Amino acid sequence: MAPSPVPDQNAMPETKSLTPATLQINILSFGHKHEPPGKTDLLFDVRFLPNPYYVPELKEKTGLDEAVATHALHHENGRQFLVHLFALLDFLLPEFARSGRNNLTIAVGCTGGQHRSVAVAEEIYRHLAKGKWQVQVVHRDIDR
Repeated sequence: MAPSPVPDQNAMPETKSLTPATLQINILSFGHKHEPPGKTDLLFDVRFLPNPYYVPELKEKTGLDEAVATHALHHENGRQFLVHLFALLDFLLPEFARSGRNNLTIAVGCTGGQHRSVAVAEEIYRHLAKGKWQVQVVHRDIDR
C-alpha cells in the first residue's frame, strides 16, 4: 500500500529547539489619538489605568519618570494587570517562538502615548529582558 499524501493528524509536530533569543520582540508604545500603529501582533489598550495627564505635577512628564509609572501602575488594578499580562506573555512568547516566528510586535496604547503606554511598555521590557528574550522598545509618541 502506498503512503498517504495526507499528513497524519495525530502525529506530533516536529519541534525546533529554540531559545528566547531566537525571537526578536519589538515593544511599541503609542497614543490612540495619533495614527494607529502599523502591523502589530499583540495590542494592549491601557486607557483603563489612571491617567497622569490630569495630575498637574505629572502632566508634562512621561511614563519614563518614576512618579508617572507609580501613579499609573502602583495600585491594585495596575498590579493585577501586570501580573496577568506577564502570565499571558510568558505563555504566548514561547509558543510564537516554537511556531517559527522570528519577529513579534507588542503594541501598548493609551490616549496620547506619553504616560500610561510608556510606563507599561517599560514594564514589559524589563520583564522580558529578565527572561533573556531579545527585546527592544520604541516610544513612538512620547514627544508629541
